[in-house]
Amino acid sequence: MSPAPETGRPAPGFTLPGGVLADGEFRRADYTLDGAPGRPLVLAFYPGDDTPVCTKQLCSYSSGLEAFTDCGAEVWGISPQGVDSHEAFARKHGLRMPLLADRDRSVARAYGIAAPGIGLRRAVFVVAPDGTLHWKHTTLLGATFQSTEILAARLAEFAS
Repeated sequence: MSPAPETGRPAPGFTLPGGVLADGEFRRADYTLDGAPGRPLVLAFYPGDDTPVCTKQLCSYSSGLEAFTDCGAEVWGISPQGVDSHEAFARKHGLRMPLLADRDRSVARAYGIAAPGIGLRRAVFVVAPDGTLHWKHTTLLGATFQSTEILAARLAEFAS
């Protein structure tokens, strides 16, 4: 497994296919992080669509989405499943953030969280508006996740 990028360093860039559920329509697009996004960005890596902990995590972020948007941030969920799986997952649970497909796990490897057997470790990275990695958290077992409140507190650091 590659080492995770260090805070204060540029976040690894990528382009991934994905989509977001809005007004009953799942809008597919490519999502790119390349340089300075101009706003804070939360990258929420999760092992699998429609699994118990992943569902709880993504539903929590979706229902608390205003805590992120109030800080000027976007949240992108990233997992190894394809866009069709993401669409079914988003529709089933009413998820309101983009879900991106890292099918070959190249982005998970770039962020140092690729794991044999499970595909990737549950992790959250906060990218600063200037494109540097501001904060990160990776779980060892993947049974827990960072709360919306903790992430909002990290995002609020950009407003001070």
